[in-house]
Amino acid sequence: MFRQAFRQVAKQSSTVVRRTYATEASSTSDALKLSLALPHETLFSESEVEQVNLPSVNGDLGILANHIPIVEQLRPGLLEIISKGGETEQYFVSGGIATVQPGNKLTISAIEAFKPEQFDAAAVKNLIADAQKRAASSDEVVVAEANIELEVLEALQGVAK
Repeated sequence: MFRQAFRQVAKQSSTVVRRTYATEASSTSDALKLSLALPHETLFSESEVEQVNLPSVNGDLGILANHIPIVEQLRPGLLEIISKGGETEQYFVSGGIATVQPGNKLTISAIEAFKPEQFDAAAVKNLIADAQKRAASSDEVVVAEANIELEVLEALQGVAK
């Protein structure tokens, strides 16, 4: 029922937007312009890069210049930035939003971002054990908070060196 009504409204609208694939670059540069901002600092500000690999809730994504416009929610995981020279920089992000806009602009707003070498694998393992104990609690709020921690810590465990 709803679909039929939606289709009728869409047919009546003269300005239906259609999603298409990226075509020939319209900008003068084939570089992706990356902006990576945290609540307390900006790590990249319209920096030209070759590619950015994102940990999205819909799966891992590789973003290049001329990508179609999208908005993606980030999940805990490794954010990889490949510069125009081929050097790679990695950050562990616990969540956030990534937006690809026309003009080769990628804006990432992350809750937090840390280099993988900043983490101690043994400390992460201890935190996981603690969160697992709290996840067995009878208090629903404690269980919910522990499950969120476990999601982040388990993703971090694969990254920590």
